[in-house]
Amino acid sequence: MLYLIAQWLDFEGPANLVRYQTFRAGATLITALIIGLVIGPRFINMLRVRQGKGQPIREDGPQSHLAKRGTPTMGGLMILISLLLAMVLWMDVYSPFVWACMAVTVGFGLIGFLDDYDKVRKSHHKGVPGRVRLLAEFVVAGIAAWIIVSQINTNLYVPFVSGFSIPLGPLYYVFAAFVIVGAGNAVNLTDGLDGLATMPVVIAAGTFALICYLVGRVDYSAYLGIPHVPGAGELAIYCAAIMGAGLAFLWFNAPPAAVFMGDTGSLALGGALGAIAVASHHEIVLAIVGGLFVLEAASVIIQVFFFKRTGKRVFRMAPIHHHFEQLGWAESTVVIRFWIVSIVLALLGLATLKLR
Repeated sequence: MLYLIAQWLDFEGPANLVRYQTFRAGATLITALIIGLVIGPRFINMLRVRQGKGQPIREDGPQSHLAKRGTPTMGGLMILISLLLAMVLWMDVYSPFVWACMAVTVGFGLIGFLDDYDKVRKSHHKGVPGRVRLLAEFVVAGIAAWIIVSQINTNLYVPFVSGFSIPLGPLYYVFAAFVIVGAGNAVNLTDGLDGLATMPVVIAAGTFALICYLVGRVDYSAYLGIPHVPGAGELAIYCAAIMGAGLAFLWFNAPPAAVFMGDTGSLALGGALGAIAVASHHEIVLAIVGGLFVLEAASVIIQVFFFKRTGKRVFRMAPIHHHFEQLGWAESTVVIRFWIVSIVLALLGLATLKLR
């Protein structure tokens, strides 16, 4: 909205600041942060009153988690409200990349909301059937992939190798959808401890804010030997909105959490990161930056695979953060150490920009 007003004023005077993506990224982060902190207390009270018993806690999970009964879920709605309001205020409404990412964020958020609602209504940890949820996710991801691919080529760029890419052709649509759905579910699996998923998402969003800005600049992308994607710089503003909304939510989600983000938030944020990675042609780098999410998802796949075939468990409990809890690590220890891992992985992801 402000971008349109500034454009109408021909970016004269103070309105010229709005022309710059760096300024709007900073303004968006602060806006989302303030909105989240302001609406947080009343929003949490509303959820607590409406949900009663809060998010169902698994009886077969860590026994320490039983003390969390009564904590409301669907806090992801706070994130979505803060993020979307900030974006509407500062975004370039002509950017198809932003609209594609918003479609994924809202679509995955709605799917997660229905799943959370079903769990709360039934007072059971099982929500919408997995196949139904996956089908809905692929429909949303497919639409977003179609919008994004209409603006970029269908090559898969390999980090560490300058100018090298694999032409996927029509298969890129399927690949892009898998990246978006995979990212959404990986973050969803990571969201099992207070603050565990929130901060790594903020770290990944900050990393991709820089990547998107560089990819969107023809001079910087040429210097670094990374693919240039015209218009991708606008996604730096979207990443900033995720950071601001995520930090505001973390204020209330820090141990002991006053609210859980639920599938509403984790699916939406993960899907948004996947869409941003596709739009910036850094899908493989997402697997590095979001390596913690990959590890969490892989631990579940490995556990299920081996248990079905051998009847034995590789980990004491999956996802892997529960494994470390079973080893005797305090919840706060697991969370902070996983945050450290996320920071290291983000630095490795940024290193791919130069090591080519």
